[in-house]
Amino acid sequence: MRALGPAVGARSHRETVAHHGSVALLHSLAPDEEVEVDTMDSHAAGRMAETADAVDMVVTQVRAVGGALHDTDVPDRLIVEEPLSIRLDDTLVTTTMRTPGHDVELAVGFCFTEGLLHGEPVVGVGDPFADGRNTVTVRTDHRAPVPTPRLGTTSSSCGWCGNEQLEALVARLEPVESATAIDRAVLMEVAAKMRSQQDLFGATGAAHCAAAFDDEANILVLREDVGRHNAVDKVVGRLHLDGRTTVPPDWGLFVSGRASIEMVQKAWAAGFGTLIAVSAPTALAVDAARQAGMTLAGFVRPTGFNIYSPAP
Repeated sequence: MRALGPAVGARSHRETVAHHGSVALLHSLAPDEEVEVDTMDSHAAGRMAETADAVDMVVTQVRAVGGALHDTDVPDRLIVEEPLSIRLDDTLVTTTMRTPGHDVELAVGFCFTEGLLHGEPVVGVGDPFADGRNTVTVRTDHRAPVPTPRLGTTSSSCGWCGNEQLEALVARLEPVESATAIDRAVLMEVAAKMRSQQDLFGATGAAHCAAAFDDEANILVLREDVGRHNAVDKVVGRLHLDGRTTVPPDWGLFVSGRASIEMVQKAWAAGFGTLIAVSAPTALAVDAARQAGMTLAGFVRPTGFNIYSPAP
């Protein structure tokens, strides 16, 4: 198992817009990487290079000054949201609204956290821009069972369909018995570090973030996306492509926004024993985290947080 390479780094906002995650992912695969990504022709590579995670445009800024409203045309940067279809072997599994970049990671992470692989290895991933379509095919050579497609398009806000999925989740996953409690000071240090590492959010104000970290507050993998669940899937997908089908017990997962049931599901499936969120969790998420044996913390700040799981 090869070690994780540097996954995060400071970039300016302009560099962030110019950074194309899919290309970076394809280049980051080591020569001995077992997962094969289909070779792209020059036209496909060009299409990927034209895809940015944000675009510039001029907007009207309205401000109240001295009791009167003033309009000013100003430049702004907006996050990109586009559909991505994910296929497992020959079956279309879902179409999700995502921010382009790290699409291979997203597809692999989605198939893994949704339990579609059933322990089977990923043997290849198709070209995300083949024939001009935003489609990624995750290949297991049909070793994985034929999945049941998710009807409709998954929005960038949530991919869960209803509370009844919790019972199926508990039946599918074992409790995280080997979870290691991470020092509380480390969780606050992670929160402090994350404020300066969310480049896309800093550029647009519209990106969610997920990051894997260790018990020394090192940020190991960080991804941003218009959808919280997409950001998590990109993190998990990167780890899976690096050979980690489960994470060490002393690793945690940070998510921006609320800790929904889906965040717990994906963290649990990946083996994270700790999930921390900037905002509050939902009641269903707390219930799932307690059944999973996970540590779940909300309102995480450099100065403190609330612990929702384990129960007091």
